[in-house]
Amino acid sequence: MKPISLNDTAFENIADSTSSFSCHFHDTYTIGLTHHGLFTSLHEHKITQAYERSTRIINPGEIHGGDSHSWQYTNFYPSVEMLSNLYEQMYGEKKIPIFEKHIIQDDELYARLMAFFRMVYSNEAVMLLESKLIDALSYLITHYTHQATPYPLTYKDSNAMSVAVEYIHDNIALDISLDALAAETGVSKYHFLRLFKNHTGLTPHQYIIAERICKAKTLVLEGESLSLAGLHAGFSDQSHFIRSFRKIYGYSPKKLLQKSNFILYT
Repeated sequence: MKPISLNDTAFENIADSTSSFSCHFHDTYTIGLTHHGLFTSLHEHKITQAYERSTRIINPGEIHGGDSHSWQYTNFYPSVEMLSNLYEQMYGEKKIPIFEKHIIQDDELYARLMAFFRMVYSNEAVMLLESKLIDALSYLITHYTHQATPYPLTYKDSNAMSVAVEYIHDNIALDISLDALAAETGVSKYHFLRLFKNHTGLTPHQYIIAERICKAKTLVLEGESLSLAGLHAGFSDQSHFIRSFRKIYGYSPKKLLQKSNFILYT
């Protein structure tokens, strides 16, 4: 049984956001706290609002976006492996917890996650961090798991579209064409566009941009320059990279250089 580890987990702490966030997804979970202000969330085609002292949960692969107003928040992005390991330790089964509630108003959950975040940003000892992490996530899993799915995670049920998604992942830094994607899946371009949108909730172009932005963000947090991160993630135009990043995250990628607010555990 693998230990609970923060390796390659990203954190962000934003003091004041009044921005729009275009629809996107993450391969990880998103677990965040709203400290002040308001976030109007578009999550899986439903609009909900996150108020002060609420917790926001997004399962891997779920499409989300929204609008913020004077929003102060902290997010972290735990991996599927992290939560499935903890679920196995709690229940003896290697499964992936899926959370039904998107915005949770629970003072106890907020307090446990807040205690964990404070330790992260004050750079406490690893044992203390992992103890607080397990304390917060085990409470979340116990009280809010809607179902647990088999491990490893698979996205929906179309084999052909899963092939397309894998092709995009493997070639994200390259110039991916609609012809290549249709050829990989063995369907016409017309049918591919329709099937892909049904499968992922995004057009192929939106999906590729979201994947590239996630990759670029990780590269910057790992220490790569903004220009090289954009290039290695598949953006040949730096201004396009900056615009696309801002649309998804609500802030400029330059903010990632503020190491007191953005952390990637390695």
